[in-house]
Amino acid sequence: MDQERISALVEKYWDKVKEHRYYMHTHPELSHYEKNTAAYIAETLKKMGLSPKENIGGYGVTAVIEGKGEGKCVGLRADFDALPITECTGVPFASENPGVMHACGHDAHAAMLLGAAYVLNEIKDEFAGKVKLVFQPSEEDAAGSGAKAMIADGCLEDPHVDAMFGQHVWPNLPYGKVGVRNGAMMASSDRFFITIKGKNSHGSAPENGIDAIVIAAQVISALQTIVSRNVGPLDSAVVTIGTIHGGNRYNVIADEVKMEGTCRNLNPVIRNTMPDRIGNIVRGVSESMGGSCDFKYMKCYSPTVNDPEKFAIVRDSIVEVLGEEGLVIPENSALGGEDFSFYCQEIPSAFFWLGCQDEDLPKYPIHHGKFLPKEESLIIGMKVMLTAALNFLKQA
Repeated sequence: MDQERISALVEKYWDKVKEHRYYMHTHPELSHYEKNTAAYIAETLKKMGLSPKENIGGYGVTAVIEGKGEGKCVGLRADFDALPITECTGVPFASENPGVMHACGHDAHAAMLLGAAYVLNEIKDEFAGKVKLVFQPSEEDAAGSGAKAMIADGCLEDPHVDAMFGQHVWPNLPYGKVGVRNGAMMASSDRFFITIKGKNSHGSAPENGIDAIVIAAQVISALQTIVSRNVGPLDSAVVTIGTIHGGNRYNVIADEVKMEGTCRNLNPVIRNTMPDRIGNIVRGVSESMGGSCDFKYMKCYSPTVNDPEKFAIVRDSIVEVLGEEGLVIPENSALGGEDFSFYCQEIPSAFFWLGCQDEDLPKYPIHHGKFLPKEESLIIGMKVMLTAALNFLKQA
């Protein structure tokens, strides 16, 4: 199918896509609580004449669009959970759910997939094979991945999905550009939990206590040596403490501090060393200062690694939609995590970044209260997704 036809069909349904995006943005729901969003998506698919399956791996929704004849099945995935962030965009369709916002663009992802569904459903007599639409909840919960749950609940079967494509709005790329890499696209994303245990005493008599806050400060400093001294300079890794809570009163030596953090990297060998490296430092520092600790490390998302053949399909599809000037092959992977990685582990898949930054406006990163992708970038995202899906089915 030529790009002129795809563009005309995307334009035909553009108002509906915006309507769906505005609704989901106004009514965001956190991971594992996306009941109303899932119902809205399912109802929209039913109005298209499709027969969605609901409550897959939680609030997941799938639907199949069958082409005119036998062929393979391609999966298209979009997540739809929001974040516990207060919105500060000031747009007319801003969140009406206090403290909850689509600050990662998942409303845009789901709206683009609904838009692709309109187009594919209209042209189903023009391609062979099947398209499985995968609307996934709970991407933002690294410990309770919606992708992992949907896969365990059979979302890649009945019919079996032969390849999967997914995308993410990406403010690090300007509007009009789309990025994709062969191999590692995103990093692993793990979590760890630390409890430092000391002993209470009055703040005027520290010699009678064991200061958990002082121990925690030393632990945080020591953890920074892992990347600088235990990871080779040509490899990538991040160890971050994201939360710290301790103490109950200004004049009391704290007996407990709780911390949570994340560890990101691209190399499975390095990843496997991290639990011991972090745990040894936490225990060693705590015990050397008279305290003790509890330490828990959770392996969450694996690296998102694009299959070479599916990468090539996405790369060529980007060029088909935007020309060579629209294609970006990033030199480096991102150290952000993405549970699309679990699809990549099961079937040949490819994930790409949709440039969405309006260069005339201030730049805000994802997970920021003012993050808002340029609206027209969704048109490009739909075109690339549609083109990649149709090109795969054509080759299959």
